[in-house]
Amino acid sequence: MTITVGDRLPEATFMTMTDEGPKKIITSEVFAGQKVVLFAVPGAFTPTCHAKHLPGFIHLADEIKAKGVDRIACVAVNDVFVLGAWAKQLGAGDIQFLSDGRGIFTRAIGMETDPPERPYGPRSERYAMIVEDGTVTALFVEPKPGQAIESSADNVLAAL
Repeated sequence: MTITVGDRLPEATFMTMTDEGPKKIITSEVFAGQKVVLFAVPGAFTPTCHAKHLPGFIHLADEIKAKGVDRIACVAVNDVFVLGAWAKQLGAGDIQFLSDGRGIFTRAIGMETDPPERPYGPRSERYAMIVEDGTVTALFVEPKPGQAIESSADNVLAAL
């Protein structure tokens, strides 16, 4: 079942890169008592994610946070080292990267995709959501692959 507005996020464990190396972090540490913009990408360094989706959140991070957002996080079914390298390359210091390397969180919220025309295995749909204290208050899911319109930083900012 796909997550919808009003649902609570399931408990899951992510990996995030820190200055000391990879660290486990659970859902409640990311979302409890906070207003969070969470967006998901099918893959780090992939064309739409790298050129269109993530850059918008980097560029608008200050404006998004000025709307009362405590944290901006990006989740992907990639390993923590790939996400760490991607964040570093794009200078995404204001965004927390959450590695869902085995896709457990992604599957639990019904956002897993594995289209046969993309030979890299199960990944996440592209989406963005606003989460308040662990509850989804807005959800933006891309209707077609290769787009970053519905889930764009501009669209999320307008909804805040």
